[in-house]
Amino acid sequence: MNKKIVHDALILTAFTLVLGFLLGAVYEITKEPIAAAEKAALDEAYKVVFADAASFEEDANFDAAKATEILAASPFSKDEITAVNKALDSSGNVLGYVINVTSHEGSQADISFSVGIQNDGTLNGYSITAISETPGLGVLVQEEPFYSQFEGKAEETYSVVKTAPTGDDQIQAVTGATISSRAVTNGVNACLEYFRSALQGGN
Repeated sequence: MNKKIVHDALILTAFTLVLGFLLGAVYEITKEPIAAAEKAALDEAYKVVFADAASFEEDANFDAAKATEILAASPFSKDEITAVNKALDSSGNVLGYVINVTSHEGSQADISFSVGIQNDGTLNGYSITAISETPGLGVLVQEEPFYSQFEGKAEETYSVVKTAPTGDDQIQAVTGATISSRAVTNGVNACLEYFRSALQGGN
């Protein structure tokens, strides 16, 4: 019986080693295409929110820990700034920034998106890169009727309302998806908070 246990254990070990090798090989084969697809999605999002830019350059001064510290001291501590890119014109001048943010306040899961902000604080808008909200409800925050409410505005912060807005700082929620609407709005607010604290005026 002991021989059988040893035999079975050896087979199981060999199987585990082979499986581990195969998984490692698959990962090596797929990691570059996956990374390329993710980069392409981000590049497309950057172009959507900063169509005037000729190119985008990663902000070498971005400090994730500092960004977390800034948001922790604000009402938007449930949001996370994940990356910052400079939007450049054809001469290399900075037109503004594209800030990547992840909101942890979605109704179903995190919502990640890119926000374009001009040097004077005017919003170009946002483009969602990852969302798992309810079909037909929360996912509508990535549709034009909702996201267009942010475009061309330069308010300090934005709040969500359920009825028609009475000011430029109010964003009308998607019907039946107030949580998703607020998650995106607070994500935009978080980007503006970081922009004013760390980027505006060449800080």
